[in-house]
Amino acid sequence: MPTLTGKTALVTGASRGMGRASALALAAAGAQVLVHYSRGANEADAVVAEIRKTGGRADAVAMDLAASDGASKLARQVRGIIGDRLDILVANAGVSKAATIEETTVEDFDKLFAVNVRAPYFLVQQLLPILGEGSSVILVSSLGAHAAVGTLSAYAATKGAIDTLVKYFAAALGPRGIRVNAVAPGVIDTDMSNLVKTDEGKSFVLGMQALKRIGQPDDVGSVVAFLASQDARWITGDTIRVDGGSKL
Repeated sequence: MPTLTGKTALVTGASRGMGRASALALAAAGAQVLVHYSRGANEADAVVAEIRKTGGRADAVAMDLAASDGASKLARQVRGIIGDRLDILVANAGVSKAATIEETTVEDFDKLFAVNVRAPYFLVQQLLPILGEGSSVILVSSLGAHAAVGTLSAYAATKGAIDTLVKYFAAALGPRGIRVNAVAPGVIDTDMSNLVKTDEGKSFVLGMQALKRIGQPDDVGSVVAFLASQDARWITGDTIRVDGGSKL
């Protein structure tokens, strides 16, 4: 397991799913973790309690990242708790919407880009003063950015934007010693993934994967912890597919 003792981390959307798994993996490696949520205070408190139960350090922070000032307000909260040094930022919070082109509304489109693209962009901007040499920024892309899967065109477009931001952020922040990467999960068994809730959906997923099981949040969390660690010190500007060999 990578060692993150003495490091501070913020994980957005960490009350459940891949965010929760990432927060737990970072804490297990020794990091102090801020568990962000927008809704689900009880779930976020449960993640904090689980980390503290094993001797780790964690706090919950609430903010609606769909709001135009959400990123700046969250950054102020973070600085108020951990001070002037953040070592790891995992911008995991996201929303999804399955809809055909005809069914997609302007409101749907704007919310997807607000949460999935605008929020991580300006969170990086607002936290730059406390991201120093050796820090790691991890964004969340998707299989949908690399292959057509279902009726996710607008959602997939936000993840394509993330793949682009990774390269620009990595190029811009590399001279400061800050690494920027993304993970691109395939279909993961979370509350957001309705596809694996039925036998038909599971069969479809297994049919497009090389590895014949349904992906779990922990499969992503362990990769996040790796990218945050010194073991990944020579990796930046990359998007790591964590999808069981989907759509090869």
